[in-house]
Amino acid sequence: MSVNLRTVLAELRAHADPRNVEGMARYGIRSARAYGVPSPVIQRIARGVGRDHALAARLWETGILEARAVAALIDDPRLVGGAQMERWVAQFDSWAICDHVCGKLFDRTPLAWAKARAWSRRRAEFTRRAAFALVAWLAVHDKQAPDASFLPFLPIIERAAADERPMVKKAVNWALRQIGKRNRSLNGHAIACAERLRRQPSAAARWVAADALRELRSAAVQQRLRCRHALTPMSARISATIGPIRYRENP
Repeated sequence: MSVNLRTVLAELRAHADPRNVEGMARYGIRSARAYGVPSPVIQRIARGVGRDHALAARLWETGILEARAVAALIDDPRLVGGAQMERWVAQFDSWAICDHVCGKLFDRTPLAWAKARAWSRRRAEFTRRAAFALVAWLAVHDKQAPDASFLPFLPIIERAAADERPMVKKAVNWALRQIGKRNRSLNGHAIACAERLRRQPSAAARWVAADALRELRSAAVQQRLRCRHALTPMSARISATIGPIRYRENP
């Protein structure tokens, strides 16, 4: 049986649970349309579909939370353009779908870095959250990105940390912590950024700083970074700092 929009929606409805919808609301996950389908079921459905850019677009347009979650899992990052990213980010209505789409799809697209910078300047709550969720996920998933890709986001974090909205300041904090956990060098830069935030008059900025410093200076994180540093060859450390070295045959 072919997998189409009707098939996916029927399976989602078959696993609907109103009690889960109520539970999601207690955690701030509210959507105009939600079935309360458990995450493992959503993942299983997506695996059964595979990559399907066209079906992802149709699932997103339904406006159903779980259908949109499947859409992010089955879409092809290579086919996701700027216009689609702008449409989707404008329709984020909870931290859950924002973080899910950013971490399962958007951070794998060629435009991820540019969108993170652009969205950090927007005022809309979930668009700005998406900017820092993207940075956090890139710090986790993009193993080849050099430190130089992340350092420009520290001043952006400093500017956004004064945003008092919980959905924004928590994402700003998340991005700072993930940057600071990549390696010892970025850890030092992130801690210095947090120390500057501690001196800001904004209560939100000081909260971001205190929470980030607690983790970035923790014994567990410092030990993990020391071990990672010891196991990383010198050539890889240089590449991580300045990016891959490219040699020209005819200088």
